[in-house]
Amino acid sequence: MTARELLSGLADLVLPSSCGGCGGPGGGWCPACADATGGPLPVTLPRAGPTAAAGRYRGPLRRALLGYKERGRRDLAPALAGLLVPPVAAVLPVSPPGPVWLVPAPSRPGAARMRGGDHVARLARGLAARLGAAGLPARVAPVLALDRRARDSVGLDPAQRAANLAGAMTIRAPGPGGGPEPDAVVVLVDDVVTTGATLRTCRNILRRNEISVSAAVVLCDATGGSRDGPR
Repeated sequence: MTARELLSGLADLVLPSSCGGCGGPGGGWCPACADATGGPLPVTLPRAGPTAAAGRYRGPLRRALLGYKERGRRDLAPALAGLLVPPVAAVLPVSPPGPVWLVPAPSRPGAARMRGGDHVARLARGLAARLGAAGLPARVAPVLALDRRARDSVGLDPAQRAANLAGAMTIRAPGPGGGPEPDAVVVLVDDVVTTGATLRTCRNILRRNEISVSAAVVLCDATGGSRDGPR
């Protein structure tokens, strides 16, 4: 490998040269892929409250999420966070009574380490910035955590997923920015919904700590098709 080829390869790692959705030139997330998401989509989940997705778990959106989540494409985070703005608008009133608190669904500690950080929390931070720029004050409250007892939920049926999460999810003290008050407008944020087990568990844990969840938003809805999603 020549020095020029090595530098070109390193540049691709730092500044990917292909769209995360279709693989076309230009990097990031191209307009055609953005138009192909088809969202926001309502997601019907028993006992999970109002939920909306940016799109179905397929095509460019699925490829972009996997690239961001599993293959180090952090450059996709701003675009994917932006896709969550319409779902927020779909599940909340036009003028919420107060600041919106975004609570990211937690990742397993081992998975977060392998991915270089919590990918859902990163999406929530990007979403908060987008909402703030649009005139809707939003804050991120990463108050939920999974301990080491939680297994990878891929391949588990709905009952197994719920049992896997029930004993492993906890609430932790908020950071320096504080956390949502009992009457706050709280929106759960996740990447994929498959059975709704994660969103229901998050909602139940928060309710037991006197925090009411208003709604949930996710990037991908996998409730009626592919079961490749982890949630």
